Amino acid sequence: MSLDTTEKQELINAHQTHATDTGSAEVQVAMLTERISKLSSHLQQNIHDFSSRQGLLKMIGRRKRLLGYVRGKSEKRYSELIAKLGIRG
Repeated sequence: MSLDTTEKQELINAHQTHATDTGSAEVQVAMLTERISKLSSHLQQNIHDFSSRQGLLKMIGRRKRLLGYVRGKSEKRYSELIAKLGIRG
């Protein structure tokens, strides 16, 4: 369920705000979104994996808080991030 180095680097390159950005809120949301999608597919196969389900809910909460932070800083950055990741309907 974790991301390997090449996947992380691709996500960072796609969502970074400047050349040396590796941990902005946008990058963190992108990484969490990828991990959430992988874990969701795992849980569809393993419905009794309750500890992973708890981890999934924690990741969803962390992503929600980060999205709230981005939205508070800039509505434009928020809407672009949502559109790029394809979340929220």
